[in-house]
Amino acid sequence: MRPEIEQAVKLLERGDNLALEEALALLQNTVFSFSMRVCGQREDAEDTMQETLSKLVPHFPKFESRFENPKALLVWLYKVAKNRCLMSRRRSKFAPKQELSLEELMPDRKEMERLSAGGTINPEMFAIRSEEAKCLRAAIQKLPPQYRIVLVLRDMEGLTDEEVAEISGLRPGTVRVRLHRARLFVRKEVMKARKSPRDRSVNALASRVGATSRHAPARCKAMFAELSDYLDEQLDDSLCEELEKHLKGCAPCKVFLASLQATIEGCRTSPAEGLDRKKAGDLRRKVLADYEEMVARNVKG
Repeated sequence: MRPEIEQAVKLLERGDNLALEEALALLQNTVFSFSMRVCGQREDAEDTMQETLSKLVPHFPKFESRFENPKALLVWLYKVAKNRCLMSRRRSKFAPKQELSLEELMPDRKEMERLSAGGTINPEMFAIRSEEAKCLRAAIQKLPPQYRIVLVLRDMEGLTDEEVAEISGLRPGTVRVRLHRARLFVRKEVMKARKSPRDRSVNALASRVGATSRHAPARCKAMFAELSDYLDEQLDDSLCEELEKHLKGCAPCKVFLASLQATIEGCRTSPAEGLDRKKAGDLRRKVLADYEEMVARNVKG
């Protein structure tokens, strides 16, 4: 649960104009941040933010009965914003087909050899640096919508699997599958975009060691489907032990896991886009004016 939502609920329950404006400011930032990450276009994100908050106004008079807890408000907000984003989304010409195959997201032999040549694991080797943040955002925008929504909600907005399932209308198991494939896709795109001298030296070394790389492709393939559950500590004990045993004897898989972990961390720490203060203030005043007009009409009626 995002703390901003819990704080906004407490303010909305007070009902006075000052509390309403403070609550709207919190909700604006939440909706805009999510919308920018999904839409990728500031204009679309601003339109989504305005429409979502405007739809919230009619619920103010009966707020406590409509949103009995912060989770109810969270789910409602993200559902409305998600639907609006998908309607306005400009499709990338680089977007892949709608379904992501685990087979296609796994590293090929060439990448496994390159990972084998990397030697000891250095976490800094895979860290998403500030200059690569743009590449990370571009990779997320290439995801098909049903995968992008899950990744943004789970890894960038910090929601739980259960919350993502409720917002997306998916079963928790499907959320896990799509999350894992989205993570693998983004990792692959980020790794492809790296062109540093160190990467070129690793590629050169990989071409020399080639066939001396020691790993069992069949076992590696079976392991790749479990990596997100392992990193999120959702793998049962027996499978966890089996995977860790494999990692100890397979340097490429160990390095691959580190690169996936770094990609996930890059998503989680990616800064939210800033909201224009003037536009935000103007929208809050409009929403409050609409609310006051609605109250006045109800009194007259």
